[in-house]
Amino acid sequence: MGLMDVRAIVAGYGAADEILKGASLAVAPGEMVAVIGPNGAGKSTLLKAIAGLLRLKSGAILLDGMAIEALGARDRARRGLAFVPQEANIFPTMSVRENLEMGGFLERRATAARIDHLFARFPVLAEKRRHAARTLSGGQRQVLAMAMALMVQPRLLLLDEPSAGLSPKAAEALFDNIAAIHAEGTAIVMVEQNAREALAIADVGVVLVDGRTARVGPAREMMDDAEVRRLFLGG
Repeated sequence: MGLMDVRAIVAGYGAADEILKGASLAVAPGEMVAVIGPNGAGKSTLLKAIAGLLRLKSGAILLDGMAIEALGARDRARRGLAFVPQEANIFPTMSVRENLEMGGFLERRATAARIDHLFARFPVLAEKRRHAARTLSGGQRQVLAMAMALMVQPRLLLLDEPSAGLSPKAAEALFDNIAAIHAEGTAIVMVEQNAREALAIADVGVVLVDGRTARVGPAREMMDDAEVRRLFLGG
């Protein structure tokens, strides 16, 4: 059985507004799926719908074979989904440690031990534990946002454009961290404009065009596909 199965979902931000027009994807336990496509294809909307931040007009989202589209975002988090939005994903005036404490809202009694584990996992956060999150670099903020999501020990991590606005060096370091999280067994669905780097570390590639799933396949094969290279990888 797959971990998650998104079936032909239709969703938007208003009654007459359909951004997703039948998008589908599947995620196996421990698998990383990279979602790529042109601007306006509905990639970020897809993650918001999966996370429970957007109500579906039709379609289904199954987690462990059970429909979850009627559940709110908090209940989905309790079942193992964690979403890291592109923006507003940390509390800038709080310290790094306080941000992680906020991330542990589902299981307060386990918070201290999990923070210690994440400080060992991400030494840069340990070094900055007493600093206000707003003082972190862009790449460090994204690491903090991911660490906050990992506080609930998710089985599926949803990442929305994690490298947006980062320098090439910071983006490379961030992708290394994402690959390491994946290697530890966490399934990931990552929406990313940096298609080449996303496909390089993913197991499966999904191309979304105009709110629909246009293509699904092994990520490495997608990198070598002439049409995908021409449209999304710069030749």
